Amino acid sequence: MTFTLPAPAKLNLFLHINGRREDGYHELQTLFQFLDFGDELTFSPRQDGQIVLEPALPDVPAADNLIIRAARLLKARANRPLPGVSMTLIKRLPMGGGLGGGSSDAATALLGLNHFWALNYSLDELAELGLALGADVPVFVRGSAAFGEGIGEKLTAAQPPEDWFVVLKPPCNINTGLIFSQQGLTRDTPRITIAPAFEGDASRYRNDCEDVVCRLYPEVEKSLEWLSKFGPARLTGTGACIFGRFPTESKAQKVWASKPSGITGFVAKGVNQSPLHRKLTELR
Repeated sequence: MTFTLPAPAKLNLFLHINGRREDGYHELQTLFQFLDFGDELTFSPRQDGQIVLEPALPDVPAADNLIIRAARLLKARANRPLPGVSMTLIKRLPMGGGLGGGSSDAATALLGLNHFWALNYSLDELAELGLALGADVPVFVRGSAAFGEGIGEKLTAAQPPEDWFVVLKPPCNINTGLIFSQQGLTRDTPRITIAPAFEGDASRYRNDCEDVVCRLYPEVEKSLEWLSKFGPARLTGTGACIFGRFPTESKAQKVWASKPSGITGFVAKGVNQSPLHRKLTELR
């Protein structure tokens, strides 16, 4: 009963901020797409009934870890005795990179344990649980590229082109709360009425956080300027990761090979069906 599931990265192909709500959250419109690259989570049975995650993440207490929180939330929902489980995390996605690593890990925990414990909850039920953990968790639970609205939880399936991406992680960590608190942040981008497929004039779409992030984090601006030499480049989420899209793997790899020293990252293919869901289908 031991199995391993992927926890893929996501990109915000654009991120528009339409307004600020009374509760302090921001109304957004965004286009999510998955990458065929990410973390991995292995599930193994335990005899002592405990939920254990290994290894511990640096500077993240167990009670705050989204994987543990997801497991405990699901167990509480089941409200009956369940077997113990060990979860082993291989962490490849940078923390605080705007790639959704923590949210993806939580979604993989929810779907993996739903299978491990044979709970048979629907995607709707699991997405509702996931929303309590974070606004990005539902898109990972549902597993389809999507046009997101609200705080990112209102999802409409979309089919953006499955291109190749160079993803760079500048040597800094972004404080998301700081970005959304900035007076200079654009908060009045007009809403678009149809889920775009990232076709036509790409200049219509942008990341409204980008200017503020570049002003506060020069490392991001420097990396963005470099990657923009090869085509349009953009911040994902509130960063710090940036991405450039390319039609072929060979073109992406050529750019990757010339990246400046001191910057980490990876090359990956954009996919509209989550690798997590493809793997779960194989397990059934």
